[in-house]
Amino acid sequence: MVKAVIGEQSRLQLAEDRLSQSPIFAQVGLVIGKLSSRLDRGLVFDLVPTPPNDAGEPPCSLVDAGGKDNKKKGSKSTKSSNDSSSSLFIDNDWVAEHARQVSRMLVGGVKVVGIYVWVGDSTFKNSTLTLCQAVKGVAGAAPLSDTDWDDRLLIHICYSPRRWTCRNCSLASNITSSSLRPCDFQMGRVLSSLQGFRCMYNFDMRLPIYDENVMNTETLNDVLRNAISIHAKELKGAKAIIDGNLVIEDEPCTSDGPHEVELLLPLMKDAFLEASSQKEIVGVLFLTGSVCSYAYLNSKETISQVLDEIKEDIIMSLRNRLDIMCDEADGETGMIADGGSETNNDISTGEPANQSILQPLRKQCTLPLPRRVFIPWLAGTFICDYLQPSETLEVLKDHVVELLSMEAPADVTAIIVPEDAPPTLTSGSFWGVITPSYMATGPESVSSKSEHDGMGKLSIGKSSTPGGVSSMVAVFVLLLSILAGLVLYARSCG
Repeated sequence: MVKAVIGEQSRLQLAEDRLSQSPIFAQVGLVIGKLSSRLDRGLVFDLVPTPPNDAGEPPCSLVDAGGKDNKKKGSKSTKSSNDSSSSLFIDNDWVAEHARQVSRMLVGGVKVVGIYVWVGDSTFKNSTLTLCQAVKGVAGAAPLSDTDWDDRLLIHICYSPRRWTCRNCSLASNITSSSLRPCDFQMGRVLSSLQGFRCMYNFDMRLPIYDENVMNTETLNDVLRNAISIHAKELKGAKAIIDGNLVIEDEPCTSDGPHEVELLLPLMKDAFLEASSQKEIVGVLFLTGSVCSYAYLNSKETISQVLDEIKEDIIMSLRNRLDIMCDEADGETGMIADGGSETNNDISTGEPANQSILQPLRKQCTLPLPRRVFIPWLAGTFICDYLQPSETLEVLKDHVVELLSMEAPADVTAIIVPEDAPPTLTSGSFWGVITPSYMATGPESVSSKSEHDGMGKLSIGKSSTPGGVSSMVAVFVLLLSILAGLVLYARSCG
């Protein structure tokens, strides 16, 4: 449990000034920061207000003792007169959706760690159960990690009297008023103590599709999620090189950043070949490309925590791209099938990624995943967003303004686009993959290993089937030669 919380004074003071000068009597939003179980403390980087819903209504409002909603009241006199008898209404679903979308834009070491609320003291006391339910919804929409812990922060900014308080909200059991426990809260310089780490991770995964996947009507989404989860377990065992030095001891990183990280995966068996000998394969998926990861950690945190954050960020980035792809699948046609245009032999199949896995196996298909880009945020740090292949950097401006309540970058050249080869999914039937013609026309990742030797590459190796065909031909020629030699020898002896 977090015992103390330190907030970035410049950002929190700016939020207080904004709220005190506004006529609103209630506001709810997200707390962006980091919770450290090893240090038993939390860091707060910024407060992000939840925007109005699609109908233009605020995500929270005051409800008086008679159940009347006071959305239209906004004067400061109203705050004082209604505070003692009012309670807070929060649109939990909308706040949780805001948290889900914002969490996609955050990088390693930066999370949605709770919510904040701007209300009077009596209203807060009358609404503890409502607030706990809102915190629980945010925790479910934006989990901290695969080994998620059960605490989130609830920051109360009281306007009468003016003060800040912070509480731990425990989600381990049923939500009650006792789920809130006070913790020490103070403001200081947090962002200046962060160190930045950057990793470019190259991967090349081959995912066999079994007959049971088709029989169980699994979707492409299901298969990819399972494959990413398996790869996450493999990635946990990766060693690392930071700034050219192999990481051996777990200690704080004392040198100035930013730091370059390279991941070294252990040698592993060829999962593709091992699986093909055990189960009936009807198709193969090839997931290849690069993922750029950023992570920010406090100078007191150790290198192992840095690596955990980077590895988690890589996996979350892949999952986020899959989520975005599936969210837009109903309205877009992203699949491209071989055999159409004379110039590139590609046509749009119109098959979304959340349909049966059988659909993309009928023909060789290619599906580009969204590209990750990085946008300047606070004190030299970055947040991220994702671009579809047809989108430009201009679409990011409205996105960051709406979701993070920040100024859009005045110059798009400040946005970093580091992924030269964003993740791409290629599919094909098993018999199409093992024929030499596919190897000649298929993706470069199938015919040979990638020529660049990124330290974070997952190397599965060449498919052994074409080599097996060549070996069979060689054996046949050898036997034919031996047979011909025996015939000639018999004739010479006769």
